[in-house]
Amino acid sequence: MKIRYYKDLNKGRWIGFLIAILSAWILSSAVIATQWVGWTLACVSCAMWVYFGWKDKDYPRMLMEVFYLILAIRAVLNWLQ
Repeated sequence: MKIRYYKDLNKGRWIGFLIAILSAWILSSAVIATQWVGWTLACVSCAMWVYFGWKDKDYPRMLMEVFYLILAIRAVLNWLQ
């Protein structure tokens, strides 16, 4: 189905986008103590975009986000150790 049929998801897409921007902002800062927060927000954003890709049947984008989600989870676990 086309994206326009998922009008209820549009707000979620904007929230996912804002979370991604916030995580990039935190990750690009030089504050090492908050890097795990940035990666956690990246995980949340990626999970949202995996869902949106699945709903849109956009499997290449979904798989790209799954890969990034796995790496973001790995980064969170590395920062918390």
